[in-house]
Amino acid sequence: MHELTFRTLLYRYFFFEWLFMDVNQGNLLERSAALRHNQSQAHWLLTYMWRWMCCAALLYGMGGVVEILLGAPAVSAIFYVPSALSVSVNAVIGAAWLGLKTLSEPL
Repeated sequence: MHELTFRTLLYRYFFFEWLFMDVNQGNLLERSAALRHNQSQAHWLLTYMWRWMCCAALLYGMGGVVEILLGAPAVSAIFYVPSALSVSVNAVIGAAWLGLKTLSEPL
């Protein structure tokens, strides 16, 4: 069994693409199996959403601390911008989770 590098682990900690299969590849049975697999993996999306929410709150708080304590609003943007971007990541994760949970079961 090979060890994963730190870089790979960090990627897998924040991005969930590696958990899912492509439902546009293969014949009807393979696509149906991929969709069932993706629906069974959808519960992990809530974990990823929580991670991104925690990062957003942490970055926003750090931006506030830098802005108030250092009085440097330009420097605090280093923390505010990734915090704002993580909101859109959470929106995508939420849409994916909702889509996978509300889709009907494949034939």
